[in-house]
Amino acid sequence: MMDCLRHAMPFALLCGGMLATTGDAAAQSVEPFYRGRTINVLVGSAPGGINDLVARLISRHLGNHLPGKPILIVQNLQSSGLAVTNRIYAGAEKDGTVMAMVERGSPQLAIQGEPNARFDPLKLTWLGSVSSYANDAYELWVNATFAAKTVADLKAPSTLTARIGTTGAGATNLVFTQIAKDILGLNVQNVRGYRGAADAFLAQQRGEIDGQVVGLSSVKVGQPALYKANFLRPLIAFARTTRFPDYPDVPTGRELATNPRAQAILAFAEAPFFMALPLVAPPDLPPERAKALQAAFMAMTRDPAFKAEADKMNLEQSPIDGEAVHRIIAQMGATPKDVIAQFNEIMSLKH
Repeated sequence: MMDCLRHAMPFALLCGGMLATTGDAAAQSVEPFYRGRTINVLVGSAPGGINDLVARLISRHLGNHLPGKPILIVQNLQSSGLAVTNRIYAGAEKDGTVMAMVERGSPQLAIQGEPNARFDPLKLTWLGSVSSYANDAYELWVNATFAAKTVADLKAPSTLTARIGTTGAGATNLVFTQIAKDILGLNVQNVRGYRGAADAFLAQQRGEIDGQVVGLSSVKVGQPALYKANFLRPLIAFARTTRFPDYPDVPTGRELATNPRAQAILAFAEAPFFMALPLVAPPDLPPERAKALQAAFMAMTRDPAFKAEADKMNLEQSPIDGEAVHRIIAQMGATPKDVIAQFNEIMSLKH
């Protein structure tokens, strides 16, 4: 018996050494791959919106935490957030040289069964999210000059209607504008076709629309002058279970959802906010590169230089890792089918 063990031990040690060497080689292979390379960061919104600004912030810092220190370049595409997610899923190189800032609502569209969502969100390589919305609120804002002073001014019997600017499929501003109208019963008109929040803000200043649904952090980062000038008035705080401390008189969407089904629909709609600013890479990356990208993302969010620049931008920071993003998407996928069906009816998604 002892002879068998004596003969087995060198073999076991040899195998263990081989496994360790293989693991070390896999880790080391990341550095020569990225050395001297460029990573393209795709953004499906126009320059000036929150996704674009955060993508540019990430592009200045993420490479410092990747072996080989690649350069990151942001590319603004003339397409919707949904199209960018389709592209990162099926049309981008699966080698770790392409990633994207996608609309937080895009994975949800795939769960809803939107026919133009040609991707499985659980197969994508989620790197993480800069924000889980812990210290933010997704507000229905109107111009301070608009006649509605509170959300009650947009409910029947009032005939006052707010023209709310929205963007394309997958954009959460469109989702919550429809919820405000169809679930909360507000008098709002969905004015579609803006390329991003920045364009909608210009339209507000020109008087073409009365407001939009956009995050407080997005306003502070993208429109600091308008925010400081009190150009905007919040009427509802979405993606909150409690009122936002800065606006204690502004009710949450959940307060205004007066029955269990409305609350369930709102909970499904608000789920993407807990992965508010997601960065994603294609599926089927080489495992060692996927792990390196995910680790670099979280290291970046802890970097004092990144945090200082984000603070200057007034960016809300409550980062989560890729696994947490994946878990939120899985939870959305477990939503009862009848709730999703009614949500689809609200959004007019035809199957």
